Amino acid sequence: MTTGRMTADWTTGAEAITFQTCPQCRAVWYFRRAFCPGCGHTEPRVEPASGRGTVAACTVVTRAPSAELRPYAPYGIVLVDAAEGFRLMAQGDLDLAIGDAVTARFVRFGARLIPYFERET
Repeated sequence: MTTGRMTADWTTGAEAITFQTCPQCRAVWYFRRAFCPGCGHTEPRVEPASGRGTVAACTVVTRAPSAELRPYAPYGIVLVDAAEGFRLMAQGDLDLAIGDAVTARFVRFGARLIPYFERET
């Protein structure tokens, strides 16, 4: 656990997913903010996520949004309800279904390192 706004995670090139919590109202959220979206507290905590969760929705992208990403199509996009209580969007196996238990690993996608979910075994 860390207080402050910057901690290494996949958005900075590290193989990690982080989320924020509020020490005042106990809210949990994924997108970084300088304050709690629930109560406005200005010192949220940054926590490491386990990378485990459950698929809430999934789709397949067959038409990549750019020439750089065209070689990756088709690819799966999933909404995952993380074990820690937040929801995130990421890539995942094409055969994932709603309700599947999943675990994240990290893969290169174009020039970036991103979370990628696969069915938990």
